[in-house]
Amino acid sequence: MKRGCIHSHESFGTVDGPGIRYVVFTQGCPLRCKYCHNADTWRKEDAKTKETPEETFAEICKYKNYIEKGGVTITGGDPMTQPEYVEQLLRLCKNDGIHTAIDTSGYLFNDKVKRCLEYVDLVLLDIKSIDPVQYKELTGVELEPTLKFAEYLKEIKKPMWIRHVVVPGITDSDELLNKLADYLMKFDNLEKVEILPYHTLGEYKWKNLGLEYPLKGVPALSAKRLEEVKEIFRKRGLKV
Repeated sequence: MKRGCIHSHESFGTVDGPGIRYVVFTQGCPLRCKYCHNADTWRKEDAKTKETPEETFAEICKYKNYIEKGGVTITGGDPMTQPEYVEQLLRLCKNDGIHTAIDTSGYLFNDKVKRCLEYVDLVLLDIKSIDPVQYKELTGVELEPTLKFAEYLKEIKKPMWIRHVVVPGITDSDELLNKLADYLMKFDNLEKVEILPYHTLGEYKWKNLGLEYPLKGVPALSAKRLEEVKEIFRKRGLKV
C-alpha cells in the first residue's frame, strides 16, 4: 500500500469542518500562495513521516469517541497531491461511519481525484481569488481548474464550503468580493462561505525556511472590515 507523506496530525481540530475533527495535514502542494501560513507543507520530500492509510486510521480510531459528532478532515498542503493514499484513508473512515472532509484548492482534478470524492462527505474548497490574473499572481497557477472542480462538485451534488482569504489591498476589493458572491449563488450544493481574515502568523515559517515573505508589511484584516465583507455575501442569501 502506498504510504502518504505526512506533515502532522491534529487530534482536536475545530476550524476544518463541522464539529470536533481529527485533522491530517498531508505534505505537498502545487500552489505557492504568497500568504501561505503552511509553507513548510509545500514539498513532499520535507515530510516529517510516511504512513500507510491503515497506520493513519489506527491513530484516528484512538480519538473516535471525541470526533463522533465531528469527523476527519484531510488537509495540507493539498491532499489531492496524494490521491491513492487519500482515497484509501477516506474509504476506511467511511466504512467505519466517520464523517469525512477534504480541504483543497481544487487545482488537481483528474480521475483519481474523482474516486477520492466518492468517499467524501464535505469538500472545503479554497478559492483564492475570482479574478484569473490576480489568482495566478497570488498562487503561481491558473484559476480555471479550481472553477471546473467547483462545477463538478455541483454536478455530483457534493456538499461544499467555500473558503476565501481576504487580504488588505489585494483580495479586499468590493468589486472582486461582489463578483465572487455572485458566482457562488448558482451552487445549490454550497452550505457555507468561510471568509478568512488575512493574518501574519505564518510569516515566521517563511523565515525559518530561508524564504522572503512576499507580503511583508501587509497588515492583518480588521474586525470591522471583516464584518463588512461578510455582509456582501449575506445580502445575497449566502450563509457565512
